Amino acid sequence: MYFSGEAPYPRERFWESNAMMSFFFSMVLGGIFGYASERLGFTHNGYVPSIIIAMGGTILFFFVGRMFGISFGPPGVNALIASAGALFLIPTEVAYRRRNKRGRR
Repeated sequence: MYFSGEAPYPRERFWESNAMMSFFFSMVLGGIFGYASERLGFTHNGYVPSIIIAMGGTILFFFVGRMFGISFGPPGVNALIASAGALFLIPTEVAYRRRNKRGRR
């Protein structure tokens, strides 16, 4: 059976898997959320940095969620929560460093 040249299970092509579709969908949602948060005035980083921060949070949460089985629901909800968390945490840390740097002088 195993030596007949067939795999013991049906193989799926890489781009046809649901994981890849949910990854790209999550990336698109993260980018849209980053743009919208900047457009609506929730953040003041600039359009490109906000999109990069939001997509970075989405990538990080996607892979951590896949490795450890952490999820808040569908991939879209995970993408929105990860983007919002990244947009909140990253600029807050940068502002905190700026304040402390000014206080040293």
